[in-house]
Amino acid sequence: MAGLFPYGAVASTPSKAVTPQLVHRHGAVQLVVDGKPLLIRGGELENSSASSLAYLQKLWPRLEALHLNTVIAPAYWDLIEPAEGRFNFKTVDGLIAQARAHHMHVVLLWFGSWKNSMSSYVPAWVKRDPARFPRAVGSDGAPMEILSALSDNNLQADSRAFVALMRHLKQMDGVQHTVVMVQVENEVGMLPTAREHSAAANAAFKAAVPRALTDYLKAHRSKLAPALRKAWRAHGERQGASWIKTFGKSVWTDELFTAWTEARYTGQVAARGKAVYDLPMYVNAALVRPHTLPGQYPSGGPLPHLFDIWHAAAPAIDMLSPDIYFPNFSAWAQRYATRKQGFFIPETGRVSGAQMGANALYAYGALKAMGVSPYAPEFLSAADAKALGQAFGVVQQLTPMILARQGTSSMTMLLPPAAFHGKADLTPQQVTMGAYTFTTRYRPKGAVSIGAKNEATADGVHAALIIRGAPDDFWVAGIGATLRFSSASHGTSRVGIASVWEGHFEHGHWLRGRQLNGDDTNQGRWLQLPADQFVIREVHLYRY
Repeated sequence: MAGLFPYGAVASTPSKAVTPQLVHRHGAVQLVVDGKPLLIRGGELENSSASSLAYLQKLWPRLEALHLNTVIAPAYWDLIEPAEGRFNFKTVDGLIAQARAHHMHVVLLWFGSWKNSMSSYVPAWVKRDPARFPRAVGSDGAPMEILSALSDNNLQADSRAFVALMRHLKQMDGVQHTVVMVQVENEVGMLPTAREHSAAANAAFKAAVPRALTDYLKAHRSKLAPALRKAWRAHGERQGASWIKTFGKSVWTDELFTAWTEARYTGQVAARGKAVYDLPMYVNAALVRPHTLPGQYPSGGPLPHLFDIWHAAAPAIDMLSPDIYFPNFSAWAQRYATRKQGFFIPETGRVSGAQMGANALYAYGALKAMGVSPYAPEFLSAADAKALGQAFGVVQQLTPMILARQGTSSMTMLLPPAAFHGKADLTPQQVTMGAYTFTTRYRPKGAVSIGAKNEATADGVHAALIIRGAPDDFWVAGIGATLRFSSASHGTSRVGIASVWEGHFEHGHWLRGRQLNGDDTNQGRWLQLPADQFVIREVHLYRY
């Protein structure tokens, strides 16, 4: 294992080493590592998997079978600093060493003050000293298992540990760049109340809203989230007034306060770490079920209606990223992908492996995602692992094309939208590329075929990624979709299929399999993607 550092050993970093960075390229924000864009095919390990290096060692064959190129794994504050001021980076170094041995990158999750709102990964010496490291207090006056974001002691302790981690990463990984990004904290938010009610929090809530926030609102008033803009304007766009006088008395104002305090805290942790080693950093969001109020979900996190608060409070954070576990994947993904900072999905799941693969294709192809990462891939069923691995295998083959076309008009993606309850809208979808219009049709499982017997029967998972090469030549990848072709003009010309080839890329070279004209295209009427596997097709069209 040449080039690996023993646990605790370090190597000097050349002064000209370029750290991984986010770069705007042809309309997309891409993660560039050692001069080359990296498209993350990720898997976020279950929370406990990286705490034992022996346990972790057993997982790599499963992760490799999924065609991952990146693992997303925690750096645990309680394991890194078991005694105050005494740091032990064995688990971090071991994770990096094992990832290098298996030719994978790492995104580190800083499990510091908060993990899913709670403070379960803070060291025992912090937990046992609430006088020095105060907890948030609920509306009932009882302390909570949540460090207070109003405490400077808490902030300083978290920041010192994070800075130590970033300094260590720069020393031992500043050359090889195995670690390409860092998540700061995890699913920040307040539960089961919308804000904390300690004496310090109550005083801050009654004090003037920080000028940094109201100045931001003033500078961005035309682009603010609708609910925030409405509340601020309804109370006279005040500056120098309390939170209630500025935004009104409501549970939503309580959440604005939490968003500001926790974003400010998280942003300062990130900024101090970046000052030592300037890796891209993001925060992740636990999303919201319909018809829920602040306090009924992790309130104050980087949610769409709070984006403005997070941008004002935490400018050191590069991206706000969603953890998408709801079936309406595309709706949530679109809300985060519209941000100019870049788009990364650190966690997704609770659907089949095939659906996770289809969603990933959509994120890469339609929303310019730099990465998608299903959660707990080590625990997927055999069927789900096979389907997801197949999808990531297709992404791996197409990565050069995807990276070259993200943000351009030469790539598009069709995915049936789903509602929150999971029912997909199988209405035909249509998209135009160059001289051609593609119409994708889906049918519910068990539907009787009308017409040719070979038209694909939808099996609940549908996706079609379309990449244009030459004007008449396309690559189509996906599952469970039937594509028909027509002329984009309104004249009398018609479109036919010159040829369709199955095949795969190997070391960047396309290797053709069978030619699929005739029955496989219903005598040239459509392109059919199988319902039970992800495939790539080489398609040549013509007009007549």
